[in-house]
Amino acid sequence: MSHLQCGHDDALGVLFDRYHRLVLTVASKIVRDASEAEDVMQAVFLEIYRAAAQFDRSKGATKAWILQYAYHRAINRRRQLTNRCFYSQVSPEELDRVHPATSASRNMLQAQERSVLIHEALAKLKGRQKEVLELAYFDGLTMKEIAGQIGESVGNVRHHFYRGLDHLRLCLENEYSSTGAIREEAARVGA
Repeated sequence: MSHLQCGHDDALGVLFDRYHRLVLTVASKIVRDASEAEDVMQAVFLEIYRAAAQFDRSKGATKAWILQYAYHRAINRRRQLTNRCFYSQVSPEELDRVHPATSASRNMLQAQERSVLIHEALAKLKGRQKEVLELAYFDGLTMKEIAGQIGESVGNVRHHFYRGLDHLRLCLENEYSSTGAIREEAARVGA
């Protein structure tokens, strides 16, 4: 860790070789999916690289510090997966039958088109709102972790998060309505 703190980037490879199996084991036991556990492992080592300056040898060993990152990232990822019904055994057809509105909106745009619209809407957001949303959704950080990373209070981070979501929602609704996709889809479903 001291080598990594001094700017020797190859020290991360040594840490990875030494601890990646341990991190992968912890992540696998928590998220219960091999590919998701590998993603968590990669995120942990990327975060270790970014936060190397925060490591304090007097507070504990490197192994304990890395395990804390692994545990917290895996728990956060499990929450995200649970919220997105990753672990449910419900088939897509069953979801369509129970929630017909989501079925219509899901079929509204192809996945690639949705991705483009979301990235365009994100680009329209202001600095902190965009940064907080990206850290929360793409990096899987909690509000407290984001606050520590950007140097603001948790309250400010929540404010940026919810304002960003509101702006993102408005941009997407405007885009959907301007393309006429909602009207066309509603007409098709209603017919």
